[in-house]
Amino acid sequence: MNDSCTICPRKCAVDRVSRYGQCKTPFNPVVHTSLVHHGEELMISGYMGSGTVFFSGCNLGCVFCQNHDISQRNEGTVLTVSELAEVFLKLEKRGVHNINLVTPSHFVPSIVNAIQLAKEKGIGIPFVYNTNGYDAITSLEALNGLIDIYMPDLKFADDTLGLRYVGVADYFTVAQKALIEMDRQVGEPVIKHGVMERGVLIRHLVMPGLHEDSIKVLNWIKENLPTAIINLMDQYRPAYKAKKYEEINRRLKSSEYRLVVEHLLKLGLETV
Repeated sequence: MNDSCTICPRKCAVDRVSRYGQCKTPFNPVVHTSLVHHGEELMISGYMGSGTVFFSGCNLGCVFCQNHDISQRNEGTVLTVSELAEVFLKLEKRGVHNINLVTPSHFVPSIVNAIQLAKEKGIGIPFVYNTNGYDAITSLEALNGLIDIYMPDLKFADDTLGLRYVGVADYFTVAQKALIEMDRQVGEPVIKHGVMERGVLIRHLVMPGLHEDSIKVLNWIKENLPTAIINLMDQYRPAYKAKKYEEINRRLKSSEYRLVVEHLLKLGLETV
């Protein structure tokens, strides 16, 4: 797979040993940072923190990315499978609730092998797949039985918005299939003592001027993944290249967010 990469839906088919695809990374995983993280949703971070591994690179090019220093630069340490497994095990020893894999979609084969190795060495906490939602079904199938919590974004319910703002022409077409597969694998959420142990937690960032699309996103979730937990986020700010897009080069209005919250409550979806 590394000599003709089809790990993510872009299917660049490049040899990631000799050159990079759209993700801007080699085949072996590049870890930007690993740490005990207390800034995730409370049911993920809990009271002991989430053992978070931030991978470098990304298979999308969101013009509003707030983590563009990590997602758009190949900075970090290239690890072998055994070294990545050791990262997981060391985080577990620090008492975290889970291992949180952030932006993992372009490193799935190595992640699969590292999780399997960590499990062979006795790791016993859940694994969280923290993704932008643009995932290949074949990669998700490879993760089946290894991931306990899927935490995808669902950015848009309109492929034209995906093309304009995240750089792919089929974002929603791909993401909706990916989220259905995630839900098939892990089923209804399991939460014990306020900490999530299994299930799907969907993040949706409400963006300025796009509240109608946000309502479409929620309608799709209600129809297709009614037991998923939703984090409806309001922290949008113009970042990275957003200043080039006049319509999103501003903060979200509270009135826009309130309209989406009201629709969420009307649908009766579970929230964080």
